[in-house]
Amino acid sequence: MKKIFVLAIASIFTFATLTSCEEKTKEEKLIEQMEEDGAEVKIKSEGDETKIKMETEEKSVKIKKEEGEESKIKVEENK
Repeated sequence: MKKIFVLAIASIFTFATLTSCEEKTKEEKLIEQMEEDGAEVKIKSEGDETKIKMETEEKSVKIKKEEGEESKIKVEENK
């Protein structure tokens, strides 16, 4: 019985660590999606601020990251 309990705990721990590694941030998902759509990605860093700009014919995305603050995301649909 003790072996089954230890095996169950080990399985739960392994499952939890593997699934947590797969999670991506909203920014990472958006960057991957835009790259798949063939977007041109421009990255500009100034001090503690990073700006990422991506454009396709259909959509324009801007991401602004500052240390210690939440990222700001701006998505514009091109018509």
